[in-house]
Amino acid sequence: MNREKIRSIVKEVLDETLAISESSETEKVFPERLIVNSLKEKLARDYDADESEKALITEDELRKLEQGSRLLVSENARFTPLALDIIREKQIQIIKKSRSGFSQVKSIGLGCDHGGFEYKEKLKSYLVERGFRVNDFGTDSKESVDYPDFAHQVAKAVAEGKVDVGIIIDGAGIGSAITANKVPGVRAAACYNVALAKNAREHNGANILTLGSGQNSFDEIVQIVEAFLSSDITEERHKRRVRKIESIEKQYLSRF
Repeated sequence: MNREKIRSIVKEVLDETLAISESSETEKVFPERLIVNSLKEKLARDYDADESEKALITEDELRKLEQGSRLLVSENARFTPLALDIIREKQIQIIKKSRSGFSQVKSIGLGCDHGGFEYKEKLKSYLVERGFRVNDFGTDSKESVDYPDFAHQVAKAVAEGKVDVGIIIDGAGIGSAITANKVPGVRAAACYNVALAKNAREHNGANILTLGSGQNSFDEIVQIVEAFLSSDITEERHKRRVRKIESIEKQYLSRF
């Protein structure tokens, strides 16, 4: 093999090696975006750990936290003595999830028929997470039941003062409203949007909200519930009209 032939072979090898090297550099994927996005998401949060669904915080929830971490807890959360020691040692910042924006409602009677069961279960978790005391009057499955039985239980609890307000979910919300309004002292309103929910509370002093699982998505129901719970009757002219409603009710009650 002569010298020129050797040079040609060496050149081909070098060219191929260089091409492979350049190709590798081009195809390299660095995880810089993932790192940046992950850090950005963490910094955007107001807390590092969420234990707001627990009523009692123990040392088990705190040992895994780093020094100076921010812990989100419910407004009425309690801590074990050892948990308090870890909070001091690690200088953990406690952030309480507040129900600010809601009215004076603290307890809610919740009920549904089979058509509203799935939404009722999801709404119950949502309300408990926000610190409300929820009394669940059923139903407890998707097996067919009669809505008046459960609407009556919620309405009775509201009328007797066992809960501050009631929320009932059936297919349309109308049947449960009719049933609940048969109980003296109850003012039930079927609401399909935020404006109606606010009006029902601020103008009519409604103490029960009825919802239709076939009328709204769950996200819409959450917005309606929030509007209902965060509104209250305050203006005297509306209170006067509600007193007239109560007076009419008493006229007919006195006949029996």
